[in-house]
Amino acid sequence: MKLHSHYIVNMETKTHILHTAKVNNNCPECYSTDGLEFTFSQEEVDNKLYSKAKKEVLEELRCEKCDQVIYPVNWTQDIERVYDYNKKLVKPKSAGIKLKPLAYIFILIDTLILAALIYYLK
Repeated sequence: MKLHSHYIVNMETKTHILHTAKVNNNCPECYSTDGLEFTFSQEEVDNKLYSKAKKEVLEELRCEKCDQVIYPVNWTQDIERVYDYNKKLVKPKSAGIKLKPLAYIFILIDTLILAALIYYLK
């Protein structure tokens, strides 16, 4: 929950997996050749009025055999090449704001109130 001036807005963050890829390279930790997997994901902030995807794409290389996250410092050149290829395949969600029906209702009510005020103040 975040507090914005006088309003409490319930915000939920969802993570969407954009692309996953199994990698046949050797794991730098356990040297297994069939456990590495790249995961590219993106977070989305969601509340009652709107949803908005964050611009950043989160990247993770994990070995399923030794259950370790392999950080870029430990990547070999072969892993780097496979990473570059798979990163090109990722299609991130648009970072624009998507209004929900409740937001449109608030906008409509505000417009009607404003129109009524202008009409009566003439």
